Amino acid sequence: MKSSPLPLPDYPFDLGATLQSGQVFHWHPHQDGWAGLIGDVPVWIAQPSPQLLLVTPGRAALVSHYLGLDHDLPALAATFPPDDLPLRRAMDWCPGLRLIRQPPWECLATFITSSLKQVPHIRKISLTLRHRFGQPRPAPGLPLQAAYPSPQALAAAGEAALRSCGLGYRAPFLHRTASAIAHGHFNLDAIASLPDPQARAALCQLHGVGEKIANCALLFGWQRLAAFPVDVWVERVLRQLYFPHQPETTARTLRDFARSHFGPAGGYAQQFLFHYARLSNALA
Repeated sequence: MKSSPLPLPDYPFDLGATLQSGQVFHWHPHQDGWAGLIGDVPVWIAQPSPQLLLVTPGRAALVSHYLGLDHDLPALAATFPPDDLPLRRAMDWCPGLRLIRQPPWECLATFITSSLKQVPHIRKISLTLRHRFGQPRPAPGLPLQAAYPSPQALAAAGEAALRSCGLGYRAPFLHRTASAIAHGHFNLDAIASLPDPQARAALCQLHGVGEKIANCALLFGWQRLAAFPVDVWVERVLRQLYFPHQPETTARTLRDFARSHFGPAGGYAQQFLFHYARLSNALA
């Protein structure tokens, strides 16, 4: 596999953990690295040593931006509460995690399909949608892959066809949201110019988008680092590690706590805690 070197910052980076941390769902192990698409661009990435990536020639800048290699992790970590021991344990468990910069539509649509699903199921749905409705993106030396289907493609596919991809009750949500964007009833590009509260409220107007999915889209698709999605895993983390023996604590209280406690880079805190809880057996 032809490749170009991409040196890494001095602080830790873990390619495998980042790609498998529940942010994206379409990357494949391939020739001692990973094959996937950044938008509609086929890319191969490998990490042969802690301080070096190998990438498809000509794609170093694209990969660096996608993987958030410009994020100053020590500076972001300095904004976290200094006495937060659960978060420190999570960061120590996987210090090389990064937030990926995803294409906003791909990110939003993927998380609409993720509701109450485990990561393997989300991956299967994502790959099925790509295969059936996305544009093939062949590249020498890489397995054939397809880009995430556009709003126009999913709107044209129809709800029944989406349901056959394993979406279940999520099919009308994805179809109606795709249709709203495809037909010009919702301007997804306008989200970038809105402050976080207004952007969240706007996204919540879409079918199947509540506060959690809106926060996922803001964090992973628009890099709003203060967004703190609270799903089933993260709610368990907050209850067990921050509110033990307080079963009366409401979900709203947990969300309000997360927003105020973790600060301007709370999205990074969320991802460290989510990855730690899901894979380390840290929860009872």
